[in-house]
Amino acid sequence: MAERGFSVARLPGFSTIAIVVFVALYLPIITLVVYSFNAGQSVAVWEGFSLKWYVDAWANDAVKSATLRSLGIALCASIIATAAATMAALGTTRRKAFKGQTFIYVMINQPLMVPEIVTAVALLIFFASIKVATGYQGLGYLIIAHSAFCIPFAYLPIRARLEGMDLSLETAAADLYASSWQTFRRVTLPLLAPGIMAGAMLAFVISLDDVVITEFVKSGGQDTLPTYMLGQMRRALTPEVNAISSVLLALTVLLLTAFFLLTRKND
Repeated sequence: MAERGFSVARLPGFSTIAIVVFVALYLPIITLVVYSFNAGQSVAVWEGFSLKWYVDAWANDAVKSATLRSLGIALCASIIATAAATMAALGTTRRKAFKGQTFIYVMINQPLMVPEIVTAVALLIFFASIKVATGYQGLGYLIIAHSAFCIPFAYLPIRARLEGMDLSLETAAADLYASSWQTFRRVTLPLLAPGIMAGAMLAFVISLDDVVITEFVKSGGQDTLPTYMLGQMRRALTPEVNAISSVLLALTVLLLTAFFLLTRKND
C-alpha cells in the first residue's frame, strides 16, 4: 500500500481549529447583518424585524452624497490604476529579464508591504505642500492617492494572467506580419481582458473600502462612505451604520465573486 503524502488536514485538531477560526471571522459579520434589521435603536438588543434603517439610510442626503463620492473616486481610481498596472505588467513580462527587474517589481508592490498609515502620512505631507502652492482643494488628491495605492492590487491578477498566457498565438501573429500594435490589439488584449477586468474590480473594491488614506488626504466636506460611517460611530452608533455596512458588504462580495469567476482557470 502506497504511503500517503503529508496533509495538514490530517493533523490532530485541524477541523476544530478551522471551525473556531471561521466562527471568529464570520460570526461578527453575520451579527452586524442581522442587527441591521433591528427595529429598535440599540445595536445589541433585538427589538423585532424592520427595514427602517435601510429606509433611513436611503433617505439620508449625507449618505447619498458620500456614496456618490465614494463610487466616483473608486471608479476613477480603478481606471487609472488598471491602465498603469496593465502597462507595468506588459513591461515586466513581455521582454527578456533585465537588470533591476526585481527592484521594479518591489517598487510596484510597495503599497502592499509598507503599512498603510505610513503611505497615508507621506501622501498627507506631499499633498499639503501642493495645496499650499496651488490653492487647489478638490477631489483630485483622493483620486491620485487611491490610484497609487490600488496599482499593485490591479497589477497582480494582470501579471498572473500574462504569465499564464500561451505565447504561440502572439508568435503566430508576428509570423503573419502583424505589427506589434496589431498583435497587442487583436491577440494579447482579448486574451488579457479577463485579467484586466479582475484587476479593475479588485482595485475598485480596495478604493471603495479605504479609510486610512482617505482620512488623511481628504479636505473638509469630502467624506467618503467609509469615513462618514467612522464619523457616525464616533458620535452616535445606530443600526443605520449596520445597514450601510451590510450594503457595502453585499457589493464587495458581489465584486469579489465576479473576480473569482474571472480568474478561475478552466479545466
